[in-house]
Amino acid sequence: MNSPAENIVFTYILIVLAILASGCTSEADSSPAGDMMKVTVTILPQKEFVERVGGDDVEVFVLVPPGASPHSYEPTPSDLAKVSDSDVYVIMGSGIEFELLWLDKIRELNPDITIINSSEGVDLISGENDGGPDPHIWLSPRNVIKITVNIRDGLSAFDPSDSEYFWNNAALYIADLEGLDSVISKEIDESGIGIIMVSHPAWTYFARDYNLWQIAIQEEGKEPSPARIKELIDTAVENNVNVIFISPEFSSSNARVIADETGGEVVVLDPLAEEYIENMRKVSKAFSGEAIA
Repeated sequence: MNSPAENIVFTYILIVLAILASGCTSEADSSPAGDMMKVTVTILPQKEFVERVGGDDVEVFVLVPPGASPHSYEPTPSDLAKVSDSDVYVIMGSGIEFELLWLDKIRELNPDITIINSSEGVDLISGENDGGPDPHIWLSPRNVIKITVNIRDGLSAFDPSDSEYFWNNAALYIADLEGLDSVISKEIDESGIGIIMVSHPAWTYFARDYNLWQIAIQEEGKEPSPARIKELIDTAVENNVNVIFISPEFSSSNARVIADETGGEVVVLDPLAEEYIENMRKVSKAFSGEAIA
């Protein structure tokens, strides 16, 4: 439940945005980009998903900016102004903290916004926080095929006149995702790698799809105790784990301690990179033991 102070701040933001919107109505109506569908997404990878399906018909705004974490980011008044002017909000729908905290407020801000839930039909894995799902569904290309279908169907329902265009675009992107899945399967299988040690447990769906065991340094969003670090060091030595993968938005200090004690190295992989297919190719090579730039 929000505190009285939080409610006052949010109400103030609503009033300011309403004034801004009323002052810009005549300009927006006459804009040549007025027919373009304005789509908000939560995280950067979704930008590629929506743009590949929507093509030239969509203008995409990302709420959580580069370098920020969807676990903790709070939108700025400028972010909320963009959402208030959006036609569609494509949510991940898998339990990302940002969406859990802000979706209802966004609906208050823009009651006419169409919500497309990307997670429909995705087999969710239980996460470590309060028994809810692991939210990182986009880190499985197989899941992204289903996400693409959901976006295609949602955009088609919003704009039936361009449905064929969305379907054709989605088919091309799904073919690229299927190719990506085949490449990753081959690379991981041929590498013989069975274990990945990571700073943050973001790779659960990837590990499931490609038969990997993910060992995470963080547990339930908390940094490990000294005893847990000792346990991780022993596990790494016993299983010949010589690379610790870290996410750029989280601290690398504990990963570097483990790497130093085992003679390993630390490699940065970004689960929130914008260029999804390109990034997942990089991830596959890294997990397979290939050097990456």
